[in-house]
Amino acid sequence: MPADPIPAEDPTAESPTALVRRARKINRVLAETYPDARCELDFDDPFQLLVVTVLSAQTTDRRVNAARPALFAAYPDARAMAAADRAHLEQLVGPLGFFRAKTEALLKLSAALVADHGGEVPPRLDDLVKLPGVGRKTANVVLGNAFGVPGITVDTHFGRLVRRFGWTEETDPVKAEHAVGALFPKRDWTMLSHHVIWHGRRRCHAKKPACGACPVARWCPSYGTGPTDPEEAAALVKTQGPA
Repeated sequence: MPADPIPAEDPTAESPTALVRRARKINRVLAETYPDARCELDFDDPFQLLVVTVLSAQTTDRRVNAARPALFAAYPDARAMAAADRAHLEQLVGPLGFFRAKTEALLKLSAALVADHGGEVPPRLDDLVKLPGVGRKTANVVLGNAFGVPGITVDTHFGRLVRRFGWTEETDPVKAEHAVGALFPKRDWTMLSHHVIWHGRRRCHAKKPACGACPVARWCPSYGTGPTDPEEAAALVKTQGPA
C-alpha cells in the first residue's frame, strides 16, 4: 500500500533532472515490489527464447510455456526446425492461435538462422532485426535475457506505463525506447523492462488500474485513472501475469 498517495506534479513542468530522479525512484520502488521480476517465458537457450518470443504474439506467456516442451522435444534447434514437417509444426503451435502464420514465421526464421548464422542466434541487435519476423522488441528480449546485453522491451504494457508515468509522450515504440533509455543507466535497462511490465500486468491495467493499491502512486501524474479506494483497488491486483 502506498503511503499518502499524492499525484505527482505536472510532468511537463519538470526539469530534466527532476524527471530522471522521479523515474529512477519509481523503478527502485517497483524493484522492491517485484523482487522476482523476470522474463515470464520459459527457455533453456537463446534459440528457445527467440522462438517463444515470436510465438507469444497475440497470446499469453502461459499458453506458450505450455506448448514449449513438446515443440522443442521435436525441434530442439534451428536446423531441426528449418526441416520440420509443416503439418506437424502447425499441430504443435495450434493452441496458440494463428497457427499457419506462426508456423510460416518459425520456418522462415529457422531457415535464416541456418543460412546466415550457422544455426546460432546472433548476439547483436543489428543481426537480430534482420531475421524474418524479428523486430526491436523481440531482439531486446533475447539480448537482455539470453545474452545479458542490456535492452528495453517496449511492449504494450511498457508503452502504456511510461506514458502514464510521464516519462515520455512518445507512442512510437522505437522513440519511446530511446526516450526512456536516456533516463536510466544502460545496465538497468533489462530489469527496468521487467519491473514495468510486471507492474502493468499486475496493477496498472489498461482499462482499470489499481491506483489505490499502487506502490508508486505518489510519483505518478496519472494517479486517479483507476479506483483510488484501497479496498476496491486491492481487488484488482493480480498475483501473477495473465493466464
